[in-house]
Amino acid sequence: MNPNFPFRRVLLKLSGEAFTTEGKLGIEFSRVRHIAEQIKAVHRMGAEIAVVVGAGNIFRGQAAAESGMDRAQADYMGMLATVLNALSLQDACEKVGVITRLQSAIEMKSICEGYIRRKAMRHLEKNRIVIFAGGTGNPYFTTDTTAALRAVEVGCQVILKATKVDGVYDSDPKKNPDAKRFSRVSYMESIQRRLKIMDSTALALCMDNNTPILVFDIFEPDSLKNLVDGKKIGTLISSEEGLEYA
Repeated sequence: MNPNFPFRRVLLKLSGEAFTTEGKLGIEFSRVRHIAEQIKAVHRMGAEIAVVVGAGNIFRGQAAAESGMDRAQADYMGMLATVLNALSLQDACEKVGVITRLQSAIEMKSICEGYIRRKAMRHLEKNRIVIFAGGTGNPYFTTDTTAALRAVEVGCQVILKATKVDGVYDSDPKKNPDAKRFSRVSYMESIQRRLKIMDSTALALCMDNNTPILVFDIFEPDSLKNLVDGKKIGTLISSEEGLEYA
């Protein structure tokens, strides 16, 4: 691994939006293959990779709850939707020659393993990609919280939060052309500035366990590979005090 990227075991957090074109629903398989190719490149560089997937491209539990659906029921539907994304990613990874294992927090014995921490760690040690689906298995928790929880549980040294933006800005770059990107910001600074990097539960879990978060644009060509290669892209959120602009 590159000394400028001192993390061997990483957790890649993919939102549901990564699986389709912006504004559309469903799974766009060309996008999934693009992600699989990036994972393959990083895997060949020696990284141990765990992945947590969201489901916003299929179903959003919170949005359904706001429309009047029971929140717990809606969240369970969202958890099931993450399994669809995870299966598509597993298929794409294996088609490009990367061995994967899929684990779900909600047991589905005929299509994937149940989540077992020690088994997941063993898969990583054997150089397999581990994809986590089903959220935490409990309603009221986001997949960002799942990412923070799984990262801490299986010993990942950093969370790579894949988004459609090239980092964290001091204001919305879509609304403000003068928005500035941070290259580094502390956990506390991100909370005080309400930067909405992750929900408060996920961010608190990362802060309490000193797990840094790297936010980057997954659709920038070779962005994941460049990140692991030590190139300065995206925004790092960590315990280091203060902030720096890019």
